[in-house]
Amino acid sequence: MTETTDAVIHEALSVIDKALSQMMSRELVSSGEITDVLLDVRTLLTMPHQDLPNDDLPNDDLPAVAPIPAAV
Repeated sequence: MTETTDAVIHEALSVIDKALSQMMSRELVSSGEITDVLLDVRTLLTMPHQDLPNDDLPNDDLPAVAPIPAAV
């Protein structure tokens, strides 16, 4: 179960990181785009473990980003 939880968290973080990398260079981001990201993350977090994708999520053409450091 822990491996499944870790996989789901990893996928959710991938969605967040990819969206952040795309949106950080823009001054304005539409509420629709934010909603899409939140729905993607929600879907991953509520997805049964057998439905987890084995490959990268859509938008794999976006650049990879380094982890965002936690606020101190």
